[in-house]
Amino acid sequence: MKLSMARFAFLKTALATFALGGFLFLAGAPAAKAYDRDDCYRRVNYTEMRYRQAVERFGPYSREARHWAHERHEAYEHCRAYWR
Repeated sequence: MKLSMARFAFLKTALATFALGGFLFLAGAPAAKAYDRDDCYRRVNYTEMRYRQAVERFGPYSREARHWAHERHEAYEHCRAYWR
């Protein structure tokens, strides 16, 4: 059975499309990392450290200290659900 050129091109394109679609389906997006308790503790500890450094270097009423105090507060608020 002889395939016509148009049919051969169609089959070739269809095969390439399915192969690419299968690859994209299997590869997919990377798995989302759950934001768990350890990440909360890490974020709180980091912001606490940066706040203390800013207070030591620039003083408690400096712009940097206020920034890290705000970030620290947000970290505590974000992690409050894990501490209940």
